Amino acid sequence: MPSSISLLLTTAVSSVILLFSTVSSAAPVPNVHHPFNKIYAFGDSFTDTGNSRSGEGPAGFGHLSSPPYGMTYFGRPTNRYTDGRLAIDFVAQSMNLPFLPPYLGLRSTKGSNGTARDTHGVNFAVSGATVIKHAFFVKNNLTLDMTPQSIETELGWFDKYLETLGNDQKVSLFKDSLFWIGEIGVNDYAYTLGSTVSSDTIRRLSISTFTRFLETLLNKGVQYMLVQGHPATGCLTLAMSLAAEDDRDSLGCVKSANNQSYIHNLALQSKLKQLRIKYPNATIVYADYWNAYRAVIQNPGMYGITEKFKACCGTGEPYNFQVFQTCGTAAATACKDPSQYINWDGVHLTEAMYKVMADMFLGGTFTRPRFSNLLIKKLNSL
Repeated sequence: MPSSISLLLTTAVSSVILLFSTVSSAAPVPNVHHPFNKIYAFGDSFTDTGNSRSGEGPAGFGHLSSPPYGMTYFGRPTNRYTDGRLAIDFVAQSMNLPFLPPYLGLRSTKGSNGTARDTHGVNFAVSGATVIKHAFFVKNNLTLDMTPQSIETELGWFDKYLETLGNDQKVSLFKDSLFWIGEIGVNDYAYTLGSTVSSDTIRRLSISTFTRFLETLLNKGVQYMLVQGHPATGCLTLAMSLAAEDDRDSLGCVKSANNQSYIHNLALQSKLKQLRIKYPNATIVYADYWNAYRAVIQNPGMYGITEKFKACCGTGEPYNFQVFQTCGTAAATACKDPSQYINWDGVHLTEAMYKVMADMFLGGTFTRPRFSNLLIKKLNSL
């Protein structure tokens, strides 16, 4: 191996190791070279940093602008569905970047050259979003969805954002930015619960629509992309409270819901494999949310967790959760130490759990290929 290449690889690996150390502390580390100076995020409420407000989003969860949301880190509600930071926040911090501004709150002003002000990325994720177009749910009389946005909406926002950039900025954006595709599609299944629309239909429509979304980004020139799968939805408090008690798997979670997410993820991974072949110059990482979540359920003490299923914020027994008295309502109260809980409000996770997930994706073994491979590829391109 030529000495210059060897030195470059050594530098890349060292930078990767240092980058992972910042994730553990969840704080920026000065003088560490980071391969990305911008992140563009898409997804639903697991990734949304403020595109939703109270009164919006899924039915029963319209109080995110009220305390105790945000109590752990920000000390106030920030329109994040958690007590503090989300996984995407930890990702940004690990790369010495500020928190991503929500697209709908971005007040870009055009300069004299006609281009928008520079940022370190934008978050297009919006709570309650689906993969399948909203019209599908309207057509099937599924009114649970209070959010008309879909992944197509987010892509439209991204295109409008691109219009504010100059040509050189666009070229740099696609070559040098990390595209973080957060979990999305769980709502598609949830909104059809109890209807005549089958999960097979939802999976087929969702996977095909989502694949077209990814291809649109790749055709634009995106080179570095992480795509999250669905989490173990059967372990969420909402699923536990609604499912029959005999519908349980070996972990005590709802078996039918977990199987649904597992099958969806298999289909998604198959499509990602095809996309890697079709776009060999792009690095596409799959984040295994399903197994990462289950790993915490299997050994919660390793992560400082003492409560696997009960919501930290809510009311009622046995899971501190009631659909019409969710976190942020007058009847709900928050636990004293959210860091000991996986679940925050019945559906969404605590800051502590999001940090565990970020650690597992950035520095752990729950991505394919490893996220470190993506970082090394980017560093070697500099």
